[in-house]
Amino acid sequence: MSPFEGLLLPQIVILRSPGQLEDAHRAIERERFVGFDTETKPAFTRGSVPDGPHVIQFALRRRAFIVQVGTKPPLDFLRAIIESQTIVKVGFGLKFDRGPLHRKFQIKLGATVELTKALRSLGYKQSLGAKAAVAVVLGSQLHKPKSITISNWSSPVLQPEQVLYAANDAYAALEVFRAIGSPYTRPGGTTPNLGDATEPRSRS
Repeated sequence: MSPFEGLLLPQIVILRSPGQLEDAHRAIERERFVGFDTETKPAFTRGSVPDGPHVIQFALRRRAFIVQVGTKPPLDFLRAIIESQTIVKVGFGLKFDRGPLHRKFQIKLGATVELTKALRSLGYKQSLGAKAAVAVVLGSQLHKPKSITISNWSSPVLQPEQVLYAANDAYAALEVFRAIGSPYTRPGGTTPNLGDATEPRSRS
């Protein structure tokens, strides 16, 4: 099985400045469907509870944006994207993001596509996570080494391997979504014009 063809480091932006946040917001609004995921530093001490998310990532067709939460998260930006009912967040296991996002930031998930549910509705009998869905739907292998999964996501400086892992987790969700026909129904039962959401994939 060939490796999943994910985004490369030059296509990934760690958002730091107000200008970068504004550019990212405009880009996400234009595309409307965004791969979404979060990362949390694991709690290894008995009885301790993870206090994530520490990293929040958004992926578009040709690039991705990463927010390191830190001590001063860009709450206005995060709230505008995550709570939006017109920007559709696409991902796996989104129910596990709802609680931490609300608990830490008082942010509620707006419009979403839960791909596990979408795949079940299309006849996939098993509940598929990101890695399995990439294999079954795209015929590719998504590289998710455990050493990165359980790494320190709260570090002020992310390693390149962490940046690629985070961005491509979200990007893989978007690619699966597009591969199965971009299934999305607005609340109320209407299906929006998807425009070029299913345009052939390009990394340029």
